[in-house]
Amino acid sequence: MDGTAGLVLFTVAVAAVATLLILPPGVAVAYALARWDGPGKGVVETLLALPMVLPPTAVGLVLLELLARNGPVGRVLDAWGVEVVFTPKAVVLASAVMAFPLLVRSARSGFEEVDPRLVAVARTLGDSRARAFFRVTLPLAWRGVLVGALLAFSRALGEFGATVLVAGNIPGRTQTLSLAIFQRTQLGEDSEALKLAGVATLLAFVAVYATEVVTRRRGRRSRA
Repeated sequence: MDGTAGLVLFTVAVAAVATLLILPPGVAVAYALARWDGPGKGVVETLLALPMVLPPTAVGLVLLELLARNGPVGRVLDAWGVEVVFTPKAVVLASAVMAFPLLVRSARSGFEEVDPRLVAVARTLGDSRARAFFRVTLPLAWRGVLVGALLAFSRALGEFGATVLVAGNIPGRTQTLSLAIFQRTQLGEDSEALKLAGVATLLAFVAVYATEVVTRRRGRRSRA
């Protein structure tokens, strides 16, 4: 039970940290996309959506090539004495990259629902652009941002493909619930794998149910 509890705590912690890390840049990108209609917007949106449609192992391979010691990012990190590959940091990073598009898409929808005239009124009353964002735009779009954060958290909970390549499957160090299920199955420990799958299902149910509750309330607010 202690092993399972540790896996659950580590998995939830990874998903929470990954979500918190992508929240500020995700909100900024979502707001920019909601307000920007210039050339190249479609290309940017496509690039941001790629992790959702590419095989997760392909994303993991790209991260591994970038972060390896002979990779462009890895050389810089190595000079600073920072190790990422096959560490818990890599688990968080892989989860964050895979979850980022879900946060951006939902938050962008929330910002697009905000009437620009309300922001314009705030500006005419003396608010700066940043003050108007935090006083008007973000409070009106918070449900979309929250749904995006919950979706990102849910995605991070079940991340497997990118994680196994860039972080490995090291028990007690980088192993999450999804990786542990895979390992137990490979070892023929099907009953243990099923127990872990049940725990993962429960966590996913809670996260997705919370997302559905917020989405329904958001829909009722939009129709009101």
